Amino acid sequence: MNDATSALGALAHQGRLSVFRMLVQAGGEGLAAGEIARRLGTPPNTLSANLNILSHAGLVASRRAGRSIIYTADYERMGALLGFLVEDCCGGSPEICAPLALIAERAAACCVPGDRP
Repeated sequence: MNDATSALGALAHQGRLSVFRMLVQAGGEGLAAGEIARRLGTPPNTLSANLNILSHAGLVASRRAGRSIIYTADYERMGALLGFLVEDCCGGSPEICAPLALIAERAAACCVPGDRP
């Protein structure tokens, strides 16, 4: 529950949600902080604060590549959060979760092994 609250709190901000979605789309290669700032038109200090919050929530990881810091989404953590949110779904009514199952199938199809962590 604490992990989910931390992750959801980190995502409950338009700027941080935009960064996280961009990193999810970037895949395992991730993006340099400067590229994220450029694409979003975000000042570096604001981006730094947003990445710090996402990192503390366990939603993004970083690595150094030369002079750049590359950020990636933590897909395992994202999957755990999504799993937590739908853990007790349906309550005996499978039609409630059918749309979620379709979304999960589409997401699984785009993440070919080796393509993303």
